[in-house]
Amino acid sequence: MTVYVNPFRQLRREMDRLLTGFFPTTFDEFLPGFVRGQPAVNIWDQGEELMVEMEVPGVKSNQIDISVTGDELTVKVERPDLTQEDVIYHRRERPTGIFTRVLQLPCAVDAQRVQADLHEGVLNLSLPKAETAKPRKINVATA
Repeated sequence: MTVYVNPFRQLRREMDRLLTGFFPTTFDEFLPGFVRGQPAVNIWDQGEELMVEMEVPGVKSNQIDISVTGDELTVKVERPDLTQEDVIYHRRERPTGIFTRVLQLPCAVDAQRVQADLHEGVLNLSLPKAETAKPRKINVATA
């Protein structure tokens, strides 16, 4: 029986292994996507608002700081290090510590009306569009 191994997946695993072993943790802020791993994010337009969902397993709501300025969303997460004494880890891939994710949104949003909710490790954000970002009908005058 022949087992197919996706060469790109295998390359990604090897690169992750190489970079994780090569760079000390002090370089995490310079290579956030490679060393620490950023949470997966989905952003979509739902007409009057933008929707964002971000995976943050094991994080409580008081460990998340969200800010919005114009068309930029910043999510800062503090994931505590739950290292146990007298335990030998064979693999540790879940990042700990503080990370910040800055996302450029496709339009400006109304920061006063943003709503956030955390459910089963997924942060859901509702970002109502700013009035200046909504389409406006222009009446054409006749002469």
